[in-house]
Amino acid sequence: MQIPHVPVLYNETLEAFSSINEGYIIDCTTGFGGHTNGLLEQNENVKLICNDQDDEALAFCAKRLEAFSSRVTFNKGNFEHVLDNFKDFDIRGVLADIGVSSLQLDKLERGFGFESETLDMRMNQNQSLDASVVVNTYSQSELERVFKEYGEVREYKKVASLIVNNRPFTSAKQIAQLLSQKMSKGKIHPATLPFQGIRIEVNDELGVLKRLFDSLADAKLENCIVAIISFHSLEDRIVKQYFKKWTKSCICPPEAFRCECGNNHALGKILTKKPIIPTKEEIKKNPRSRSSKLRIFKFD
Repeated sequence: MQIPHVPVLYNETLEAFSSINEGYIIDCTTGFGGHTNGLLEQNENVKLICNDQDDEALAFCAKRLEAFSSRVTFNKGNFEHVLDNFKDFDIRGVLADIGVSSLQLDKLERGFGFESETLDMRMNQNQSLDASVVVNTYSQSELERVFKEYGEVREYKKVASLIVNNRPFTSAKQIAQLLSQKMSKGKIHPATLPFQGIRIEVNDELGVLKRLFDSLADAKLENCIVAIISFHSLEDRIVKQYFKKWTKSCICPPEAFRCECGNNHALGKILTKKPIIPTKEEIKKNPRSRSSKLRIFKFD
């Protein structure tokens, strides 16, 4: 079968889990199964839990990973809930590639791209909130919040005003063309960051990521490696903050005169002092990898 997707930081991700030789690894965002396939090939004793909220991705991977069927368990759902179904499993690794998959980006009918004739952007197509609702019904102040907080758009007020004064929109292409005409052009397309903001709002991406981290801590995983691939500063900041929080031994409030918590609350250690980024060669072969960052933590 034709494999249409090149997973980012592929070799670096396999290396992150190379010490695992038993138990299960959860791939929270399986997508086209690139990382999953590599992990299964890397060690024949490891089993994979393949999670995704996209039916198309799961159907594709069921075929791609057919040779490993005895070692693969599929699960449909948002990755914030994935640990709920596998609490009794021997989880030794957790991988989350939290960018939008190529499967979603490349299909114009999914409404993520500048040339798309639809306005959707849902990763889970069963949910009710989509980009059309955000763009056509949110107030100007709500859109300003989305573009400022999630899109990190410098001229967020102008973008929100343009949207409100020119709606309704029926396609992503219409919005991209409007912003291309009315906004100043820089290194990236003027719609790139506004689209990021809309997509994050539609899919609650930052909230989902935080809840995944909370579930990982609550699960009290032992001897488990967590590897997270992020694609923009908002995600990476959350990953960095949680990993740092998990290394703290003392959790007393800053104003405490002396430690009274027992000073034994560290959950593990950070294995990457700085994020791992793609090589120049990878960026040349796969431009979508250019903003990716991999951070790794190990629970004791």
